Order: sequence, then C-alpha cells, then structure tokens
Amino acid sequence: MNILNIDHISKIYGDKVIFDDVSYGIHQGEKIGIIGINGTGKTTLLRIIAGLEEPDEGNVIMQNGLRITYLPQHPVFPEGATVLSYVTEGQAEKSWNPETEARTVLNRLGIADHEEEVAHLSGGQKKRVALARTLVNPADVLILDEPTNHLDNEMASWLEDYLNRFKGTVIMVTHDRYFLDRVTNKILEISHGRLYSYEANYSRFLELKAEREEMELASERKRQSVLRMEVEWAKRGCRARSTKQRARLERLEALKNGTAPVRDQTVEIDSIETRMGKKTIEIHHVSKSFDGKVCVQDFDYIVLKNQRLGIIGPNGCGKSTLLKMIAGLLSPDSGEIEIGETVKIGYFSQEVEDMDTGERVIDYIRDVAEYIPTRDGLVSAAKLLERFLFDSAMQYAPISKLSGGEKKRLYLLKILAKAPNVLLLDEITNDIDIPTLTILEDYLDSFSGIVIAVSHDRYFLDNMAERIFEFDGNGHLTQYEGGYTDYLEAKERRKETIAENVFSSKSEEKTRSGGRDWKQSQNRPAKLKFSFKEQREFETIDDDIASLEEKIAALEDEIMANATNSGKLNELTKKKEEVEMALEEKMDRWVYLNDLAEKIREQNG
Repeated sequence: MNILNIDHISKIYGDKVIFDDVSYGIHQGEKIGIIGINGTGKTTLLRIIAGLEEPDEGNVIMQNGLRITYLPQHPVFPEGATVLSYVTEGQAEKSWNPETEARTVLNRLGIADHEEEVAHLSGGQKKRVALARTLVNPADVLILDEPTNHLDNEMASWLEDYLNRFKGTVIMVTHDRYFLDRVTNKILEISHGRLYSYEANYSRFLELKAEREEMELASERKRQSVLRMEVEWAKRGCRARSTKQRARLERLEALKNGTAPVRDQTVEIDSIETRMGKKTIEIHHVSKSFDGKVCVQDFDYIVLKNQRLGIIGPNGCGKSTLLKMIAGLLSPDSGEIEIGETVKIGYFSQEVEDMDTGERVIDYIRDVAEYIPTRDGLVSAAKLLERFLFDSAMQYAPISKLSGGEKKRLYLLKILAKAPNVLLLDEITNDIDIPTLTILEDYLDSFSGIVIAVSHDRYFLDNMAERIFEFDGNGHLTQYEGGYTDYLEAKERRKETIAENVFSSKSEEKTRSGGRDWKQSQNRPAKLKFSFKEQREFETIDDDIASLEEKIAALEDEIMANATNSGKLNELTKKKEEVEMALEEKMDRWVYLNDLAEKIREQNG
C-alpha cells in the first residue's frame, strides 16, 4: 500500500543541483536505506519527507493521519530538559504510559541516569537519547539519519532486531553496511540529482548497481555507434525532401542531444608514509582512571610494524582514552608508553578538531603545506583537494558551507597530508559515506605503517583489522585474532568451552558422589579455517598476481623504449623493483593460503 509520494521535486543549493525533478513512491512496511556520497542530498531528502524543508518545486503527498517521527543527524535539545522528560515529551496525553518503555529503551542504549540534564551528556549520549525519543514516539514512519552513530555493537544488534520487528515503514541514512544488510529490503541511491531504486539489501544492491551501470554504458556505446553512422549519412549530402529523410534527420538531432551516463566521482586517497625505524609503540603496564572509574588497567603490549588493530567495547569503557594516551594527549596514571623516534602519528579524533568555519577549505589544507608528497610526486593542495572531491568552487568556500560528512573528509585529508606512519582512528566511520569508506579500507590495506582503530562499524573492522582487542568495561582488554566476524566466532567458542568445563566439573562431582556421567569428555583439536580477511584474499590473489605480472611486463617495455633517457630509465627501474617486491610478497602469501586451503580440504574430508 502506497502511503507517501515524492512528486516531481527539485532542489538547488547555490549552483549545485541536489534533486532534478525526481519522483518516488513509498509503501507500507518498507525498510529503505538511502545511499550516496556526502553532499548529494541524503539528509535533505529525509528533511523534505519529514516536512522540515520545502523543495524548490514539487511536493510530498502523504496518506491522511500518517505519523512520522524524525531522528536528525545532529539533534537539538530544549534548555534544562532531563533525559526522561525529553524522551517522553508530548506523550502525556496518550492513553498508555510511555515512561516504562522510555526507561527500557534508554537502558538498552546505555543511558542509566534518566534524571540527568541532557546538557551534561556527551555528544554520543545525546544522540542516543534522541534515538530513544524517536523509538518511543508512536509512528507509522521512522526517518532516521545515522542512527548507528555512537552505538556499540551490542546496541546496534538490538536496534537491528527492533527495526526488523517494527511493523511500520523505516527510511534511514546509515554508513553501517552490515546494518543495511540485515534491516533493509530496499535501497534508494542518490546520484547527480536522480534517484535509483533497488529491491535489495546492501549486498544485492552492489550487484544490481554494477548491472545498471553496465547497461547504461552499453546503451551509450550503442548511441555513439548509431550517431557516427547517422553523421556519416548526413555528410553524404542527404536531401531532407521526403518524410523518411526528415525523420532520420530528427533522429540524428535526438542522438546528438542525448547525454552520456554520469558516473559518481570517487575519492582518490594517495599519500606517502614517513619511514619507520625498529622501535614502534611500546605500552608498559599502563593504567588510567577518571573520578574513581578504571578505564585502562595494567595494559601491556608492543605494537608490531604494519600491524592492524581494532579496539571494541561498550561506550565509555576507555577506548578513546587509550588512543589519546598513545597520541600523547593524556598521561597514564601508572606505567609508560614509549614511542619510537621515527614514529609519526596521525590522530583522527572522534570529535573533529575545532575548525575555523570561516576559513576557506583550501587554506585549511595549505596550513599543512602548499605541496604535499604523494606516490606520484609533489601534488598541490588544490589538486589533492580535487582528489578528495572538493572542486574549485568548494575549495574557495568557507568550511561552514560543508556538510558534516564533507568536514570529516576534509579532516581526514589534513591528517594524511602530514605523511604519518601510524594512524590512530577514533570512530572514523561516523558520518563518512559508504563509497569513501570502501576506498579508505583499500588505502589502509596498502598503508605501510601501523593502524589502530576504535570502531563500532563491524564491516570496517572485518576489512581492516587483523587483531581485535575487546574492553570488558573494567579496564581489562582481551585479545582475539582476525577481524570482527572472527572475534564473534572465537568469543562463542570461549563460551562453549566455559560451559563444557562447568558441565565436566559437575559431572566429575556427580561421579565422585556415586552418580553416572552420561557425557564423555572429548579433546577435540582446533578446527582449521580461513579468517574473514584470508577468505577474501584467497579469492582474489590469483588476479592480483596476474595484475602485478602485467605491470612488470609493461614497465619492461617502457624501459626498452626509454633506454637512452637516463632520468626516465632510473624512475622506471625503481618502479619495476617496487612491483617485483610486491609480487614476491604476493607469491609468498599465495603459497601460505593454498597450503592452508589444502589442509582445510583434508580436514573436511
């Protein structure tokens, strides 16, 4: 049943077209995820549907009596409001008592003090309070702008279940790809002022989008082919006397006026890293407390070169505190952190550094340098900004004109422009669009340095991390090998082991007391399996090796062609050595992964 129609809406900000005569119908019970790069109009679309912003043309038609509740990306709270009064505001006249439900939802979202003034809460706590109000308020349509920001993994799983049980319609913007996979049944993509609809969750959407773009390219190739043929016909001096010839000339004009499919631009992340010596980051028995609450307790660890660490745990447990101590922004109460002399840290704070919003975008990057070293040589600040999707018009605009996601992208660029060899990333995935996240993950995969990331984004952790540290809420950290999916499986195995040990203890006690033990203990060997990242690597490594071999062959051809150009010859030889080294590393990984695959096959019979 159609409950809401977007009818021929258009919206322009300055000289930027956000929506160009788009229409769309929303049905009862749909769970819609909205996707698009930052600045394409995702939040604008949510606000137009919610009735908080008017389109320049067109309108939104909705069913009579339709109840809509909206969670903004950055909620604003009335002065003096307490947590509970804000969540239940406007519900007193209802026949049911919302206070019990409000307390339950707040507790599930980690807000324990319901009488606390909202003004005293952190930014993440405020967002969760606003989410609680949205969920408690009776609605037919939930409109959610980044609902998973500031939710830990347990909270995100609870919200997934809540929305899957919700009988109404959900329209949301989120960067959490696992969340999109598990909740949505429709994806709405915004691209260049148009809307594209897909009957799919996120994984299926990727396939359907690739198919759509391929069909568009095929249609464009056909248009160009027919256009060339018609132009040749026209050049031969046709006479537009017959109806048939006039029709053919009209078709030629129509072909000329046709437009090629426009592909979304993507961020190009390319920076060089400062060389790192032998000594990296050594954490020796570090402890830290605030107001009697233990955040980190006797943590001891030496970070290895090029290691990828993910840090998870409930909100407020000490994850950001640990990163700040490594970055030198906080001192431990006891223990010490030793940083190698060659270590150069790039710290991406959860709270984006205070930007002078009156400063021009290009000046913000020029504060680092006018020219920034990349793998392609020195690149100007302006050119680097273009690679991060800030065109010339945006570069000379004040930072205040940027969206929240665009500010985060600019902040990330400034950090990378300083050529760090250690990246400390605190909730970097919040407010960053999915296409940029995908490119960032690829960049981190080839980054020659250490990456330590605090994140609640399960998909990001699966792609980035090779080791997970979990905070238990009392300052202690438990180590797990692999990404987030591997962590979940390992944690489940630990629970099973504990349960078996408890059962065995009870059985032994029962046997000693004359009872009968019906379960025989078994010493099962650990089962071999690919980690999440190893599985993905195994599937693509043959293509990666072939690609590197092709690069070497192409470089050898170039070297032959430039045998008399000493400058160019040195450059090409150096590139060839680098690619050969990368190929050697890939071949070593190929041997390891194929050996492991063979052992897994033997194990499984």
